[in-house]
Amino acid sequence: MSNTPYQDVDVLGEKSTDVVWHLASVSRTERIELNGHKPAVLWFTGLSGSGKSTVANAVDKMLHDLNCKTYVLDGDNVRHGLNGDLSFTDTDRVENIRRVGEVSKLFVDAGLIVSTAFISPFHADRDMVRSLLAKDEFIEVFIDTPLTVCEQRDPKGLYKKARAGEIKHFTGIDSAYDAPTKAEIHVKTADQDIEQCALQVITYLMEHGYLASK
Repeated sequence: MSNTPYQDVDVLGEKSTDVVWHLASVSRTERIELNGHKPAVLWFTGLSGSGKSTVANAVDKMLHDLNCKTYVLDGDNVRHGLNGDLSFTDTDRVENIRRVGEVSKLFVDAGLIVSTAFISPFHADRDMVRSLLAKDEFIEVFIDTPLTVCEQRDPKGLYKKARAGEIKHFTGIDSAYDAPTKAEIHVKTADQDIEQCALQVITYLMEHGYLASK
């Protein structure tokens, strides 16, 4: 007998056909009713330095102040643990987003509004996450900031290193970014301050019935 604690995986690491979804005692509907708002994924996408994490956290604070149940999945934070084994090659970027998409789906199942701040440069990957969720549960938030502005900000000094060839596969420099063409929310951080950007997202949620009063 194998001493592995994971009975859904065989000794070769292949998926077992015996894995089934376990139904929880508390239903999704009951969780939503308790929380008093609709669950959703706010998928913040944009170049490094565009302001994704800053806006996502400002939105999260506003939602918290409105007594919403929320969480933020930040690109750097996730790579400290769950995705710590992944690099920044195109293949690993795809896997990075796949894992985050699955985790986001679980948060939505729990009835939360989860904000994700990831460059997520490829259309196909963002569409893949959208396909995991029910209609209207995936809200793409395009943090549209010109590359020149992102480079001027360069909070982590990454653009400087990328331009010097010290970092490979850097989005916007030597790796492509597929800008959203049909994002639900289009935010331009170069033209607004952080509070205005966050309010734009909150306004969308209110106008589309996500923040119904308890």
